[in-house]
Amino acid sequence: MKEEDVNRCQIQEWYPKFKSVSIRTFIHELPESFVQYLLDDSGPFLLPASISNEDAFPNRIHNPEEEEDYQVSEGSGDEAEALSAPCFPELELKIKESIETLGGAIFPKLNWSAPKDSAWISTSGTLRCTTFSEIALLLRSSDSLIHDLCHAYDSCSDKTMSRPPKFFLALRKWYPRFQPEMEFRCFVKGQKLVGISQREVTTFYPVLCEKKNKVEVLIEEFFNDNVRVEFESDDYTFDVYVTEDERVKVLDFNPWGAFTLPLLFTWEELEQKAREGDDLELRIVESRCGVRPGLKTAVPYDYLDVSAGSGWDQFLRNASEELQQQTKSPEAGA
Repeated sequence: MKEEDVNRCQIQEWYPKFKSVSIRTFIHELPESFVQYLLDDSGPFLLPASISNEDAFPNRIHNPEEEEDYQVSEGSGDEAEALSAPCFPELELKIKESIETLGGAIFPKLNWSAPKDSAWISTSGTLRCTTFSEIALLLRSSDSLIHDLCHAYDSCSDKTMSRPPKFFLALRKWYPRFQPEMEFRCFVKGQKLVGISQREVTTFYPVLCEKKNKVEVLIEEFFNDNVRVEFESDDYTFDVYVTEDERVKVLDFNPWGAFTLPLLFTWEELEQKAREGDDLELRIVESRCGVRPGLKTAVPYDYLDVSAGSGWDQFLRNASEELQQQTKSPEAGA
């Protein structure tokens, strides 16, 4: 993999070409001061001061007694200066205007990645944002974005830089009726589509078993008509969404291998398929036993509710009982 392959997968690079077959998106160049704000972990966690007085937690219950513990008393000028929140008024105004134009709700993404690992901290538990403060909260809380900020070129054979010269924030229209089971990752090797995987592999969706063949045909046709010639790399992956009226929308591009998840394949399998010229294969989770819960929880383990009666408690109990039954069965010792 070379730097040019990684660069082509930046949203500000590919979106203009695929705008007509993607979801509506506005892209803003980020000032370096905001990039440094995202990288700074030397002090307390401070959200930017909002010129619109927007709150990242609009529904929280304010307790004046607790908030007094975080207030700086008059006369402690050095502390007050150290704890003053940063402010990005020009960026905030541009983002506010874009959010309004996109219908009032968006999900954010940097050059390559979205802050999926910090969705748990938002008031909705998703990436849905309606204000600059909510966007800043997700970006500042995300560990996965460190990849974009510091390590995007680590797997490149011709690495000459550790970060791109400019960072961009993409604001993508939020669709409340988005169905996660209809998102797929497509694997291209030598400009040939060699594999398709269900994108959200932590859940079994029975409806996909019925739609599997039709979805494979739709995606292959979309690749041949819209992607194969337009995207310049030989090896890459791209994510798509299939709508209810059977239209295919491209959501993202990622490099082949490296930090990109192969999901229901392995990279060795995909390489072999490309070498041997195998027919295109679409893989889905075909039963509850086939889910891959380790690939995404979006919640730090410490925040999972495993108390008695919770969903995770019941899941662990069922898993333990099934394991005991398997070990007691006659076939277990075979």
